[in-house]
Amino acid sequence: MASTTGVLGDFPCWGLLPRKETGVISFLSKNPNYDGRGVVIAIFDSGVDPGAPGLQVTTEGKVKVIDRIDGSGAGDVDTSTVVTPVDGTITGVSGRKLKIPETWVNPSGKYHIGVKGSFSLYPKQLRERMTKDRKEKTWDPLHKELLAEAQRKAIENQKSNGSSSSGTNGNGSGGGGGNSSTSSNLLEKLGKEDAESRVSQLNTLEKKYSDLGPAYDCVVYHDGQVWRACIDTSECGHLASGVHLGEYRLTHQWSALTQNDHYTVSINVHNDGNLLEIVGMCSSHGTHVASIASANFPDNPEKNGVAPGAQIVSITIGDNRITGMETGTALARAMMRVMKNPHYNVDVINMSYGEHAHWSDSGRLGELAHEVVNKYGVIWVASAGNHGPALATVGVPPDFQSDSIIGVGAYVSPDMMMAEYSMIEKLPGCPYTWSSRGPTEDGARGVTVCAPGGAITSVPTFTLRSNQLMNGTSMASPHTAGCVALILSALKLKSIPYSPYSVRRSIQNTALHLDIDVFAQGHGLIQVERSVEHLIQQAGGVEDKVRFAVECGSERKKGIHIRNWKADKPMDVSVAVEPVMLNDTEADPNEKLSFCMELVMTCDAPWVKAPGCLQMAYTIRSFQVSIDPRGLERGRVYFTSVKAYNASNVEKGVMFEVPITIVVPFVELYHGYQYSCQAEVFRAGHIRRHFIYVPMEATWATVSLKASHSDKCQRFTLHAVQLKPKSSVKTLEYYKVTNLGCNETSSHVFSVRGGYTLEVCLARWWSSLVDGQVQVFVEFHSLRPSQEEVTLFCSDGVQRVDVWSGLRNEEMSPQATLKHHAQVLMPTESKVEVLGGVRDTIPESRPVYQLILSYSLSLSKQAEVTPKCSMLSDVLYESTLESQLWMLYDHNKQLIGCGDAYSNKYSLKLEKGDYTIRLHVRHERPDLLEKLSDLPLTVLTKLTQEVKLDVYTSFNAAVASGKKAQTVTMPPGTCQPIYLTAPSLSDKILKGLGLTPGQALLGTLSFAKDEQVRKAVSSHKFGPIRTMPDQYLLRVVVTELPCKKRSASNSNSEEKKEAKTYSEYLEALRDLQTAWISKLDNENGEQLYKEVMSAHPDHLAAQLARLQALDAGGAQNRAAVIAQATKIVSAVDTSPLLAFYGTKTDTRSDAAKYKTQMDKQRNTLLEALSRQGSAICADVLSASPSEAAPDVLEQLDTIASDIMKFVEPTDSKVSGFFISYYRVRKFDGLALRLISRQCEEKWTRENEAKLTEAYSRLGWTHISSLITSSHPLRFRTNYAPF
Repeated sequence: MASTTGVLGDFPCWGLLPRKETGVISFLSKNPNYDGRGVVIAIFDSGVDPGAPGLQVTTEGKVKVIDRIDGSGAGDVDTSTVVTPVDGTITGVSGRKLKIPETWVNPSGKYHIGVKGSFSLYPKQLRERMTKDRKEKTWDPLHKELLAEAQRKAIENQKSNGSSSSGTNGNGSGGGGGNSSTSSNLLEKLGKEDAESRVSQLNTLEKKYSDLGPAYDCVVYHDGQVWRACIDTSECGHLASGVHLGEYRLTHQWSALTQNDHYTVSINVHNDGNLLEIVGMCSSHGTHVASIASANFPDNPEKNGVAPGAQIVSITIGDNRITGMETGTALARAMMRVMKNPHYNVDVINMSYGEHAHWSDSGRLGELAHEVVNKYGVIWVASAGNHGPALATVGVPPDFQSDSIIGVGAYVSPDMMMAEYSMIEKLPGCPYTWSSRGPTEDGARGVTVCAPGGAITSVPTFTLRSNQLMNGTSMASPHTAGCVALILSALKLKSIPYSPYSVRRSIQNTALHLDIDVFAQGHGLIQVERSVEHLIQQAGGVEDKVRFAVECGSERKKGIHIRNWKADKPMDVSVAVEPVMLNDTEADPNEKLSFCMELVMTCDAPWVKAPGCLQMAYTIRSFQVSIDPRGLERGRVYFTSVKAYNASNVEKGVMFEVPITIVVPFVELYHGYQYSCQAEVFRAGHIRRHFIYVPMEATWATVSLKASHSDKCQRFTLHAVQLKPKSSVKTLEYYKVTNLGCNETSSHVFSVRGGYTLEVCLARWWSSLVDGQVQVFVEFHSLRPSQEEVTLFCSDGVQRVDVWSGLRNEEMSPQATLKHHAQVLMPTESKVEVLGGVRDTIPESRPVYQLILSYSLSLSKQAEVTPKCSMLSDVLYESTLESQLWMLYDHNKQLIGCGDAYSNKYSLKLEKGDYTIRLHVRHERPDLLEKLSDLPLTVLTKLTQEVKLDVYTSFNAAVASGKKAQTVTMPPGTCQPIYLTAPSLSDKILKGLGLTPGQALLGTLSFAKDEQVRKAVSSHKFGPIRTMPDQYLLRVVVTELPCKKRSASNSNSEEKKEAKTYSEYLEALRDLQTAWISKLDNENGEQLYKEVMSAHPDHLAAQLARLQALDAGGAQNRAAVIAQATKIVSAVDTSPLLAFYGTKTDTRSDAAKYKTQMDKQRNTLLEALSRQGSAICADVLSASPSEAAPDVLEQLDTIASDIMKFVEPTDSKVSGFFISYYRVRKFDGLALRLISRQCEEKWTRENEAKLTEAYSRLGWTHISSLITSSHPLRFRTNYAPF
C-alpha cells in the first residue's frame, strides 16, 4: 500500500480557537509576558467550571478562577435553622440523623442546617442525563421484573376461569375464613381485580415516571477561620462521605457533587451562616466563554485562550429556575461585586448574555452599568447578539443608556471554516449571517468591533466531553475581552495609565476595517498589537480619562438614525457634545479647569454637512448637522459619521464621532401596494436589503422569493423588520431560514404597520458554496379594524367593529376566538424588607430592599396557567425596578415553577388544588416598593377548548341570531361593520371556570379569509416568533353571571312565608342537640345522646353522631364503635333503599323530597358500615390478618358486599374502609389503587405515608425509595429563598 505521509498536512490547530486573525499569536510571540497576567476578567454568564481543562492555573502558576459567585439565587439554601449536636449527631431538615465527623473543627458548636434538591442545581442537559441514569439503575431492573411477574399472575388468574377455593384471595395467599358462597364469589372477583390492578398500576407508574431527584441535607459551620459547608450526598447522614468545602474565595475548593454527575460545585456563605450559596452552572456556555478568553494549557499552548495569564471571576447571572435566563437580581449582584471589591479589582467584564429592550435611554440596570464603567472604570465587553442579519438588531447590552460598552459582532475567517467546520473549500472571511447588526434604535453603532465568533474549546466536566464547537457573538465577545486583557497587561507592566475610554478609543482607531458590512463589523476586526502600540505611543493626553457624551436631537439620542420617513427633504439635527471625566463627581477640579481641546471635524459623505472645527472646554458644546438625502438611490441604507480629531495630534485618531444612519425607502409602489426587484446573484454571506415605506393602510405583507439558475437547493435567511418607537425590534419582525430549489417560489406572510419603513433583508448563508439567484416580490394587504384591541362587555350583548379595506380588493371572513381566562389576584400579604449583606449592598453603603407579595390561587380542575404582572411584564433591562421573579408553590410549599419579566415564556400545567404565588421585586428605594404593595397579578388560564363567538354583518342579525357572517369581498377604501355577540356563560367550557364579575376572557379577532395569513408563524434561531399578521386582541369582560331560573311556584317574591309550627320547633331543637353530640366530651356527649334518643328513639342522625364521637376516641372505643354501628345498620331497612336506587325514573310529585330522604338514609347506612368495618379491620391488623377468625373475615366480606350494593369502593365515603379491608384480605393491589386516588385528590404527608407503606407491602421498594428520597422537597417548612 502506498504511503500517504507525503500528502497529509498538519492539522490547523490555530483555527480551533482562532487567534491569528486578531494578531494575538504575533503579539504574544514578541511579548510573552503580556499574556494577561495581572488582569482579572469577570465572566457574567452561566457559571465557569474550574475543573474544566485549561481553567486550573495561569501561566504564572496562580489559581485561574479566583472567585466563583452565583448571583441568581438559584443555588441558595435557607440555613437559618441552628442546632447543636447530641452525642455527635444532629437531625437534618430532611429528618435524617447526621453524624458529625470528629475531624471537623467548630469552636461555636453550632450548626446551620438546610436541604437542597440536587436536580434544582443541575442544568437541563445534566438533569435529563441523571434522570435517565437513575431510572436505568434504580428503577428499570426491579420494575420490569415486577411487571413481568404481575402480568404472569394476571394471565394465570384469567386461565383459572374463576375457580378458586374459598380460603384463597386470588394471589395464592392465604386469606382465611369465609365459607359462604357470597364470600367465595366476592373473593374470586376481587382476586381477579387485584391482579389486574397490579399490572395497571405498574404500567401507569412507568408512564408517569417523575423524579424530583435526591434531597441533600446541608450543614454550615464556622471553623474559626472560614465558613464551611457539607452537602450530604450519601443521603444517609454519613457527612464524612459528603461534599465538604470552604468558601471558594478563601479556599479555592471545589468538587464534583457526585461521582456520576461530574457537576462541579463550590460554596459561599452569607448572613452569618443563615444562607448557603451553592455555586454550579446553568449551562456549558460560561465555561466555553471563559476558555476562549483565558484558558491556559501548560502542556499544549496551541489550545490556549486569548489571554492565558489572566485570572477569572465567575459570576453566574443565568438563573437555573428559569432555564438559564438572566435576571435583574443576578445582574445587579454581579455589578455590585465588580464595582468595588476589597479582595480583588476586576479590570474587564465579559457578558455574552442579553435581551432586546423596548428602550435603552433609561432603566435601573442601565444606571448600575453606567456606574460600573463611568465611575469605577471597569472595561465592559458584550456580545452584540445573534439576531441578524437585519439592521438595528443589537441587543442590551451593549445598547445601554451609556455608549461606553464595547459591543462585539461575530466574524468567521477562512481558517475557522476549515478547522472548525470542516468545509470542503475556503471562502472569504465574512460576518456570520445571524450576527446582530447596528445601528441601535437611538443611532449608536451598536457594534464597536468584530472578532472570531466560533471556537472549539473546553466545556464543563458534566458534559462528559473535553471540548465543543460553539459559535455566536457569545464567542466573539470573550475573544475581545481576552484581547483587552492582553492590552491591559502590557499597559500595567509598562506602568502606562489608562481608562476605559482611552482603551476603547484605541481599539476603535486601530481595528482592521474589512471589506464587509459596516453594520456587522463596527470599526473593524480588533487588532491587539496595533492597539498596544497606539496606547504606548499616544499615552498622556488630556483626553485619556475623558469620554465624550454625544446627544443628538431633542430626544438626546446617541447618534443620528433616520428611518421612518420618506427622505424627501433636507433635515437639520442639533448635536451636543460634553466631555465627562472618569468618576466625574470625584474628579480633580483642577483637571476640569485645565481641560481644553481644539478639535477638527470631518465627514466623508457628500449628503452631510457639519462644522469643520470645535473648541472644547469642560462644558457642553452644540453644533448643527445638515442631512440632504435627495439624490440618493431609494431602497438603500447609508452610513457615515462626523469624526472629531485633536487638532494638535491627529495621529491619535478619532476622539469622538457622531454616527449617522439614513434609510431612504421606496415610497412609490406599483398599484400602491406592490414592490419587486430584478433577480440578483447571491454568493456566500451576501446580503441584500430592501427598504420600503409601508402604506399607512397596510396590516400585513406577503414576501415571495423565486430562485433560479441553480441545480442545487439554496439556503437563505429572510429577515423583515420594522422599528416602532419605544418598542423592541422583535415587536414587528419576521425571521425564516428557507431552502429554495431551482425555479421554486417560497411565500411568507407577516404583520406590518403602516407609516414605518420595512426592511426586507435576504441573506445567503455564510457557508454556502454554490451561488444562487433570487428575485424578491413584496405585496401589502389591508384589513384594518377601527380599534386594535376590541373589548366586549357581556352586559352589552353586541359589539360593533368597523373593518376597512385600504389598498386592494380583500376577502374578509371574520372569526372571533376566546383562548384564555384571565383572573386578577390581589396580594394576601405584602412585606418590604432590607436585604443588605455583601451581595445586596451597592458600594458606599447603599442597601437593596425587596418587596415580597403573596397571592392565593385555587383551581377546580387541571389547567395550564401563566402568571403575569402586567405593570412589570416584558421589561428587564429597561425597567425602573431592579428585578422581579415569581415562584409558584403547591399547598405543601413544594416549588412548582418560576418566571420573570417575560411572562409569555413561562406556563405551568397544574393539577386541581390550592397554590400560592410569591412575587419578588427589588430596588434601592423602599418608598418605590411600598407603592407596589397592592400590585395585582393576572393569571391566564388556557381554555381546554377554544370558544368561538358568533359574528354577524348586521346588527339585526346579531340580535335575532340570524345569518352569520360569510366571506365578504371588500373593494379598496370601503368599510364593512361586523357585530360580535357575547358568549353564553352557561357554555360547558366556560361554566366550569368559576367566572366572577370583573374577570375577562381573552382571545383573538381575525378578518382575512386566507388561512396562511391567520396562522403566520416564523421560527428564529432562539425560538418561535408569532407575527400574527391578522390577529387582534379580543377581550370579553364578565359583568354579571346568569341566574338560575326560578320555578313557577317560587316566582312571586312577595309571597308570604307560612308560619312555623311547634312541631317544627321541636324538630329544630332535636337537630341542634344532635349536632352537639359529637362536639362535646365523651361523658356529656353520651348524656345528650341518651336525652335525644329517649325523646326520639328512631332518630338515625343522633345515633350516627354518637358513632362519630366514639370513633374519634381512638382504638379504646373500637368495641363501642362496632356495637353502635351494628345498631344503626340494623335500624335501616335496605329493601326500600335498593328498590329506590334500582328505579330508573321516579314519577311521584314529591320525588325530589323523597330522594333527599333516601340519600340521607343511604349515607347514614354507608357511614355506619364503613366505620364498623374499619374498626373490625383495625382489630385484625393490630394482631395479624393470618390469625383472623373465619367468621370475622366473613363479616368483613358481608360489609364489603353490602356497601358495594350502593357505591363503588372508590367513593370517598367508603374508600377508607376498603383500603383496610383490602389489606386484611391481602388485596394490596386494590388497596394501592384507592390510596393512589387519594393522593391524586390531595397529596398530603398522611397520604404519602400510606402510599409508601403500600408500595413496601407489595415489595415495590424502588417506588417507595424514590418517593422517600424526595420527600423533603415535597413538604417544606419554609418557602425557598428568592
